[in-house]
Amino acid sequence: MIMIFVITIKLRPQSLTIGTMKFFSWIFFIQVLELANGSFKVDTQDLRILVGDNKSFHLYLTHKLPAQVKVTLNVQHSYLLEIEPAAFNVTTNEENLHWNISVAGFSPGASVISTNVTPNITDFSTAFVRVTIERSRTLYYLSKVVGWVYFVAWSFCFYPQIYDNYRRKSVVGLSVDLFALNIVGYLTYALFNCGLYWIPEVESEYYRRYPRGLNPVQSNDIFFAVHGFLASAVTLVQCRIYKAGAQKVSMIAGILIGLFTISTVISIILGIFKIIVWLDFFYFCSYIKLFITLIKYMPQAFTNYKRKSTVGYSIGTVILDLTGGILSMLQMILDSYNYDDWDSIFGDFTKFGLGIFSIAFDVLFILQHYVFYRHEPDLSKSNSFINVLT
Repeated sequence: MIMIFVITIKLRPQSLTIGTMKFFSWIFFIQVLELANGSFKVDTQDLRILVGDNKSFHLYLTHKLPAQVKVTLNVQHSYLLEIEPAAFNVTTNEENLHWNISVAGFSPGASVISTNVTPNITDFSTAFVRVTIERSRTLYYLSKVVGWVYFVAWSFCFYPQIYDNYRRKSVVGLSVDLFALNIVGYLTYALFNCGLYWIPEVESEYYRRYPRGLNPVQSNDIFFAVHGFLASAVTLVQCRIYKAGAQKVSMIAGILIGLFTISTVISIILGIFKIIVWLDFFYFCSYIKLFITLIKYMPQAFTNYKRKSTVGYSIGTVILDLTGGILSMLQMILDSYNYDDWDSIFGDFTKFGLGIFSIAFDVLFILQHYVFYRHEPDLSKSNSFINVLT
């Protein structure tokens, strides 16, 4: 922009009005000011240390400042950690444009180190570090292993049912409602994960709402949701091509799916007309998934009760789902102990409560299979959920 201004003066000085000259002068002033002020940045925004251990991060200043400032590093929870130095002055002739900040962990937990500059003549909004202090490195790696095991268990829990349907060439005994609800649940969950992970506008909205938060969606979350949707879709196709008896999607499940569809369309329209931000739309999709998780096992439990049999519903699927649920909760407990963060369980009981609810149904299915209905079933009975309620 500055070069354009100079060339214009040389070629056509008579064409420049006073207003034009003021405009380009103002642009020149802004560029010089931005170059002079610079900004404070950190080399990492996530630091993990052990209790009693020390680590460090670097604080950088991109350019020299036009005036002396005082830099203060504030700790969100000072009883968890100590930093050195906690404050220092930066002069106009400062040659050292980066500082090593030492962090010592006192107690397990999580805290944020933020930067404040006085007077406020530079940008320091991104100069913060999230610090997690853990009791044990062993517990950290154990939690990671447990996390991957339950991820695999939940990802593969669909295949015993798919194989069982293929082997029997029949889906009699399998509640169609369960997988009809499942496909909607995993579709909305996939929308939530893909939206927060791949759409920059939505991710920016998340960081504006939670400036120092972490994006809750990782690549494995996307794989899990999309894989669950496709596996549920395959199972529903099997319900169409294999022997199904009189079973079909019940009226209750149909109404629920219709309500989910209508509310999702309304949310999309609200997003298009900017009545709500897109982040809220994707959060609404995640709430649909949570609600479906709460109710989806009920049709199958009633189906087993009505037929006095579990034939048609793979016990392998139940065992893998139970394994995933137990390990998921175990990971939450390990992390809560390691970081002394029990509020993540009891402060927001929704996820933990849903886990308990799912495990309870899996235990019920195991009891139905091995205890209550061990005799040869009557496969002529329909397992339609609507027939159960009528």
